[in-house]
Amino acid sequence: MAAPTLTRAQLSRATLARQMLLEREPLGSVSAIERLAGMQAQEPRHPFTGLWTRVQGFEQEDLLRALREREVVRATLMRSTLHLMSAADYAALRLALQPPPSVALRVLGARSKGLDVDAVLPAARALLESRPLTFDEIRARLQEAFPAVDDRALGYAVRTLLALVMVPSDDRFGFARVARFALAEEWLGEPLDEHPRSPDGSRGAGGRERLVERYLGAFGPASAKDAGTWSGVGEMKAAMDGMRDRLEVFRDERGRELFDLPGAPRPDAETPAPPRFLPEFDNLVLAHDDRSRVIADEHRPLVTTKNLRVRATFLLDGAVAGTWSVELKRKVATLVLAPFGALSGRARKALEPEGEALLRFVEPGARAWDLKVAQSG
Repeated sequence: MAAPTLTRAQLSRATLARQMLLEREPLGSVSAIERLAGMQAQEPRHPFTGLWTRVQGFEQEDLLRALREREVVRATLMRSTLHLMSAADYAALRLALQPPPSVALRVLGARSKGLDVDAVLPAARALLESRPLTFDEIRARLQEAFPAVDDRALGYAVRTLLALVMVPSDDRFGFARVARFALAEEWLGEPLDEHPRSPDGSRGAGGRERLVERYLGAFGPASAKDAGTWSGVGEMKAAMDGMRDRLEVFRDERGRELFDLPGAPRPDAETPAPPRFLPEFDNLVLAHDDRSRVIADEHRPLVTTKNLRVRATFLLDGAVAGTWSVELKRKVATLVLAPFGALSGRARKALEPEGEALLRFVEPGARAWDLKVAQSG
């Protein structure tokens, strides 16, 4: 029997439901981060806005507490970028997300000359067993031991290939500008799971299958290529094929095979999608190879800058409709919208209450709030 076809609108609503963007949900920070399969955290403040836009009554202190009590960690994970992940998911998934050294170090090019990861990683581990260190300290000490190797290459190898977590501080968003790093096993007080169980309880390809389970729960229905784009570990087809008897199978309008968890939410295509504001680097706009369910292909270059920053975006009717930023002058916080096209009066009216609530959250010390629409495009 042919797999059912899901339209782009159906895929949009399914993903938005799982991302808690159709309605805010009453979850704590740990549960929300697990449901989202982690949150990109290139800068520490972004996940706070990302949770505010998704969680009913989100309080900043709830996430800070989870970080300081080691229930959530900030570490290099998907796509070799910084993410927040629950401690439980980190222990189960970190090794499955580990890229092979040859792949991880490819970006170094000629700077990797003389780099022997089999020697460098144990040396770095030994340094960190005494106490957490900043990366400036790690690089400097490794350079003493490996003087012929580029110091940036040494740091990159350690950051990418050694399981480390960032140590939280008393700063506003939980981390110092120059943060210290600790060995993950020491910080969590337990070893990382080298052989996590598959969702059905069996051993084997459990790590990859856990990744698939978490990914589909947060971003499905999706293809194996979508899952590989999100995870950064390459081909995920074998893992999905191995779970085929436990997954639902669909096709999109282009004929691509999509997988999903049984019973996962797939709302009707006409389900209303309220306006929402997403922070910079939000995974909603990064987690698929084909992102047309949430952003038109022609708009993607307007979101990612030349230096690879991913701008903060806003959603209208479930699709990315533009970018936003905040200006603060003389205690007046202004939300500046840069829509991709003309913004109708009705759309602006729909955005205003959510925008004012956003401003009150990100600039609580402001005395007044305003909204401004920049030139389209």
